[in-house]
Amino acid sequence: MSGPSVAYELRDGAAWITLASGDRGNTLTLDSGAELMDAVRRARADAARVVVLRATGRFFSAGGDIGGFASLTDVTAGVDDLAESLHRIISELVRSDAIVVSAVHAMAAGAGFPLAAAADIVLAGESARFTLGYTKIGFSVDGGSSQLVHTLGLHRVLRLALLNDVLTAAEAHAAGLVARVVPDDELAGLTEQVVAGLLAGPAAAQADVKRLLRDAVEPAPESALRRETLAIRRNAASPDGREGVAAFLEKRPPTFNT
Repeated sequence: MSGPSVAYELRDGAAWITLASGDRGNTLTLDSGAELMDAVRRARADAARVVVLRATGRFFSAGGDIGGFASLTDVTAGVDDLAESLHRIISELVRSDAIVVSAVHAMAAGAGFPLAAAADIVLAGESARFTLGYTKIGFSVDGGSSQLVHTLGLHRVLRLALLNDVLTAAEAHAAGLVARVVPDDELAGLTEQVVAGLLAGPAAAQADVKRLLRDAVEPAPESALRRETLAIRRNAASPDGREGVAAFLEKRPPTFNT
């Protein structure tokens, strides 16, 4: 029997949330999403001033469980539920007074990309890679991917979403998404250093800065997240969406019809 998908630790006013199913690529499912939401809520209940998102294993997160999509009897309902569970997490992180820090190593793919980018400060090891990949399987984006335009710019995100390009850690840093890039074996130390610096700062001012700057960019992120849900559930249930999932699992190029 597999263990928990998410680990939680409160230390000196910081909540450390770890995606801990590295053997399964830290995929985002209804079960792991519920665990992650519980951890985020626990951080709020604990009045954590900083929330850290990190991961174990070969991926930060491989995104949604594509194999799970193939087994859904009602694709529209299943994808709707999964997207909404992820969007609740994103909304909690964005709306929280806590400063959210993500520490990314290896691949953040699919929904793992906007999850990492939902942080207020993104740190990365040199191995970090960011890719959307949704249209490879006939899906539209979710998880707050549309909000990446505020950080990366419209045409860069269009390229990432339509051509499924991969951003390296260095490219993500140059584009303004990643705050610091260090060798992988220094990422944990850098994260501790950044968290300590935030905890030593003025909590009320930090929370106000986060709120003011995020509201200046997108005062109603939940509206964008809802639009993403409606689009991805429609595309996932379409013939192209079903073909894309089947092709991915069969390790062949998809043949899209529309």
